[in-house]
Amino acid sequence: LQLQDVKRTCCEFLESQLHPINCLGIRAFADMHACTDLLNKANTYAEQHFSDVILSEEFLNLGVEQVCSLISSDKLTIASEEKVFEAVIAWVNHDKDVRQELMARLMEHVRLPLLSREYLVQRVEEETLVKNSSACKDYLIEAMKYHLLPTEQRALMKSTRTRLRTPVSLPKLMMVVGGQAPKAIRSVECYDFKEERWHQVAELPSRRCRAGMVYMGGLVFAVGGFNGSLRVRTVDSYDPVKDQWTSVANMQDRRSTLGAAVLNGLLYAVGGFDGSTGLSSVEAYNMKTNEWYHVAPMNTRRSSVGVGVVGGMLYAVGGYDGASRQCLSTVECYNSSTNEWTYVAEMSTRRSGAGVGVLNNLLYAVGGHDGPLVRKSVEVYDPATNTWRQVADMNMCRRNAGVCAVYGLLYVVGGDDGSCNLSTVEYYNPTTDKWTVVSSCMSTGRSYAGVTVIDKPL
Repeated sequence: LQLQDVKRTCCEFLESQLHPINCLGIRAFADMHACTDLLNKANTYAEQHFSDVILSEEFLNLGVEQVCSLISSDKLTIASEEKVFEAVIAWVNHDKDVRQELMARLMEHVRLPLLSREYLVQRVEEETLVKNSSACKDYLIEAMKYHLLPTEQRALMKSTRTRLRTPVSLPKLMMVVGGQAPKAIRSVECYDFKEERWHQVAELPSRRCRAGMVYMGGLVFAVGGFNGSLRVRTVDSYDPVKDQWTSVANMQDRRSTLGAAVLNGLLYAVGGFDGSTGLSSVEAYNMKTNEWYHVAPMNTRRSSVGVGVVGGMLYAVGGYDGASRQCLSTVECYNSSTNEWTYVAEMSTRRSGAGVGVLNNLLYAVGGHDGPLVRKSVEVYDPATNTWRQVADMNMCRRNAGVCAVYGLLYVVGGDDGSCNLSTVEYYNPTTDKWTVVSSCMSTGRSYAGVTVIDKPL
C-alpha cells in the first residue's frame, strides 16, 4: 500500500511538471513503470505540443518505435504536415549512418498527400534521404497521384496517409505583457476566451514596453524594449504553468520597438531602435543553447517594425528608417535557408507602428501611422501572388497595438489613437470582412504592449 502511495505521489508530481522540454522523459518513465494514467497524459501533452516537443534533445534520442507511435497519432496538433516530415528528417539526420535505413518505416506515418504540391516537389522530392529509398519514392508517388485525382476519386483512396489529423485543441489565453500606460509598466494580464474575462498573472521582473513578444517551447519570451529610461537587450521568459518569470541570455544589441517572431524553432529579433539610431540588424535565439547570434541584416533600417512568418519566410513590414525621416511602405522577407533578405510588394500606404499578424497563411498590416496620421485601415498580403489588398477598416484608429490570431479570428489589442492609450480590443472575421469590439476591456489602456496567444495551463 505504501509503495502504491509513493507511486501515485510521483505520478502527481511528474504530471505537474509536464512541459514540452521534458514531457518525453516523463512519458518514458510512465511507460517503464506502467503508470497508465500518467502515460496517457504525457502522450496527450506530446500530441498537443508536437511542434515544441520536436525541438527538444529528448525527441532526437527517442527510439524508432516511439517516434512512429508519436507521428502516427491522429491527434497531433500541427499547423501543417510539413512539421511531421521535418521532424522525421531531423531525427534521422541526428544519427544518419544508423537511422537512414529506417526512413521507410517512418515515412509510412507521414501523411504526404496532405502536403502542397509545391512542397512535395521542392522539398520532399529533393530530400536525399527520400531519393535513396525506393519505398519513400512510392509514398511520394502516392501523394502526387492524390493531388492529380478528381475529388470523387480522392475519396476512394484507402490510406491512413490521406486521412486528416483531428487534434483536440487546447483552450487558449491571450496574454498582454507590459506596455506604456503612460509610462512603462510591469503589469501582465490574460484574456480567457471561454470565460470572456481578463485576469492578472505574475508581473514582469522589471518595467518593459516596446518589446518583442513570442510564445515558443511552451514559454513566453519578452524581448528587449524600453524600461522607462533605457533601451534594453535583456530577455525574460514566462512559464504559464508555474506563473513565473525567469531571465535568459541577453541579446547582443539593445533594441526597442523591434519585431519578434519564431521561424524553424528559433526566435528572431528584427530591427528596432537602440536609443540613437534605427537598426537593420537581426539576431536569432537558440533556446537549446541559450545563445543569441546575428544573421543577415535587413536592406533597410526599421524601428517600429511589424513582423510575421508565412510559408517558412519571415516578413518585416513598414516601420521608420530614421534616415529619410519618413514612415515606410516597403516590406522585405528573410529566407533562413539562404540567409538573405529580399524586397516584396510594397503596401499601399506608409505604416510605422502597424500591428502585424498572420491568419490563414495571409499577412495582415493593421493600423499604424504616417507622421501624425493614425490609421484604422487594414491591408493583407498574399505571398502566393505577391500582392496587397485592402480589407475592412477597424472601428478605431490604432498604432503600436498588439496583434494575434486565434480561433480563425485576428485580434488587435490596445495601442493608442494619437491622443490616448486604448484599453479596448477588437477582432476581425475574414469570412464576414467585419471588425467587432470585444465587450470586456483590459484593466488599463496600453500601447506598445507585447501580445501573444498561449495554451491555457491545465
